[in-house]
This record gives sequence, C-alpha cells and structure tokens, in this order.
Amino acid sequence: MSDPIVPPRKVSDLVLERLSGLVERGEWAVGTRIPPEPELVARLGVGRNTVREAVRALEHAGILEPRRGDGTYVRAASGLDAALARRARTADALDVLEVRGVLERGAARAAAARHDPEVLDRLDAALAAQLRARDGAADDEFQAADVAFHAEVVRAAGNPLLADLYDGLDHALVRTLATGAQRRHHRDLPGHEEVVAAIRAGDPDAAERAVSATIDAVRAQLVAAGAPADGAA
Repeated sequence: MSDPIVPPRKVSDLVLERLSGLVERGEWAVGTRIPPEPELVARLGVGRNTVREAVRALEHAGILEPRRGDGTYVRAASGLDAALARRARTADALDVLEVRGVLERGAARAAAARHDPEVLDRLDAALAAQLRARDGAADDEFQAADVAFHAEVVRAAGNPLLADLYDGLDHALVRTLATGAQRRHHRDLPGHEEVVAAIRAGDPDAAERAVSATIDAVRAQLVAAGAPADGAA
C-alpha cells in the first residue's frame, strides 16, 4: 500500500484560501474596499510579497478589483459569481432577467414545499426591511434591500448551489442598472408580499405566480428604461 508524503502547502495558497473565505462568508462584502496591504500583512503575519501574490490571484479570478488611487475592492462573492458576471456583461439584460426568473420561480416553489419556520422568519425580516426602504430610503438603499429580499427567497429553497447561481446572476443584473432611470427601481413592484404569503401557506403554485408578477414588472421597467442590448454596465 502506497503512503506518499504530501508536501506542505505554500504559504501563499493558505493566504489565498483565507482571503477567499473572508469574501465568501460576507465579511468582505461585494462592493466594499478590502483593508490596505500593511494591515493585511499585520493581520495574517506573512510578508508583503505573499499578500500581493494572493491578492493578484483573486484579481485574476475576477473576485477582487484594483482601483487606481483608491485601493482594492470586492467585485464578486466567488469565482462562480465572477464567471457569471463576465458572461452577463456580454448578454442582453433581458436574457439575464429571464434566467433569474427561472431560478427564482423554482426556488419559490421549493420553499413553499419545505415550509420551514426559520425560513419564514428570515423572509419576514427581509420583506420588512424592503418595505421600510421603499417608504423613504435612497435609491441605492432600496435597491440593496430589494436584492436582499429576492436572494432570501432563493435561499429559502435550501439549495446552496442554486443560491450561488442566483446571486451571480442577480449581481450581474444590478450592474446593468448603471445610472439614471435604469437604476430607479419602481417602489411598488407587485408580488413580494404575495410570495411570502404563498410560501407560508405551503402553496407552490401561488408562490410561482407571485414571482412571475415581480419578474414581469422588472422586465417592463428594463424595456421602458431602454436596457442596453449588450448588458454592459
């Protein structure tokens, strides 16, 4: 029986794993700036070159993004998110929305079938946060609350891979809503209260219909705002 000796892992690989974990767990959220290099060196107890190597690897993967004169920012929550974002940048925003709708409708059906009380508590909290944002928050805050609500609906299905796929597409769709009229979500999108009620009632068909109402409203918004045909931000 063979018993090969496994060589020790490179320190840079361990640092890369640590930084990736910070992003994946949300400690470094998408859109935020990561700590400067000296702080990372002190925090991790490794050399500057090791930190730079790990950061550059994450930049090449599309997870981090350097901004000249302003530090390095989190661009994607995972390699999958980054890959979906790259593909979505060359896709029509309506195509991105269509795929997102397929995933969200299936997730809502699954969530209604599960009927998990803890899931319902999280959905109630996400819906309440969105309603608060709808009644007076700035556009960016409302958009963030809207994204969080839809992501919670998908997580309610209990399938981590589905949640990862959806998050990547949802981030890509948000990036297509760059400025001006395209970025101003309608504050009264239909279906949100209804999808939570349907999941609570354990009614998959009603949950799917409620999601469809929301997706149709977003599609109408994109068409009215003249979404770019190439999906570019």
